[in-house]
Amino acid sequence: MTLQTQEQYQFIESILFQNLGYQAEILDFQFFYGGNFNLAVKVKVTEGDYFIKWNQGDHDGMFESEAKSLQLLHSQGILSIPKIINYGKILDKEYLMMEFLEAGFQQANYWEDFGQKLALLHQQTNTKFGLDFNNYIGALPQSNEWMENGVAFFIEKRLKIQVGRALYERRITPALGDKFQALFEKIPSLIPNHAPSLLHGDLWSGNVMTDAQGLVALVDPACYYGLREAELAFTTMFGGFEDAFYRSYAEVMPIENGFAERIPLYNLYPLMVHVNLFGGGYLHAVEKILKRF
Repeated sequence: MTLQTQEQYQFIESILFQNLGYQAEILDFQFFYGGNFNLAVKVKVTEGDYFIKWNQGDHDGMFESEAKSLQLLHSQGILSIPKIINYGKILDKEYLMMEFLEAGFQQANYWEDFGQKLALLHQQTNTKFGLDFNNYIGALPQSNEWMENGVAFFIEKRLKIQVGRALYERRITPALGDKFQALFEKIPSLIPNHAPSLLHGDLWSGNVMTDAQGLVALVDPACYYGLREAELAFTTMFGGFEDAFYRSYAEVMPIENGFAERIPLYNLYPLMVHVNLFGGGYLHAVEKILKRF
């Protein structure tokens, strides 16, 4: 065991002691890749298996907001969501401890079941768009201050914040910023203003799992009440989901005509998040969308 691994082992022991109330014997632990800013581990003790992650950078409140988002989704009783044990800070490192979801073999109706359940989640509504706490999308803060209008929320609290950040950090040119400003004027006539839907908020294949029953489980949310088409568009990033998912979703909540043409507009948000997190490799896709609209 290296010195670094030994320090991490002791850190994990401290988390277990703080939350279980005694010095649990670690039977096994397995590290997972947790992105550019998180470390994660599956810990096996006599009482069961836990999933613990902690951050290495300055992301104050990240795990508190993630815990609240997971608890919000769990409280709906619709989808399989890992239960939160606790979150906190030890040795100046924030951590999140939750149950470890064991994976089973996908049932034959996995995607149909997933589509129906997401539609049921989207039926959970609110009087306004946003959420009563801010959270993170990846490593970036996500502003959820309440607004009355969903399209205005999408422009002001999603696109404008990411574009402003990219301009400030010189990840995009002022000329591209001007093209965004022109698009902001057009967007209200291009996308429908549905009622607020409870969204997972970061719904791509990397945050979709299979639970012990062989059905869908979701992790790493960035919840808010928003436009449901924005979430459906998000699912098409990085390969998308199977057709059965979209068909069964539409059986519960019909999708308006022209959605396929609106997908690139909605996905400007996750694309700009990636521009701000990882640099210019995603700029070509952004420029292509701006040119199209």
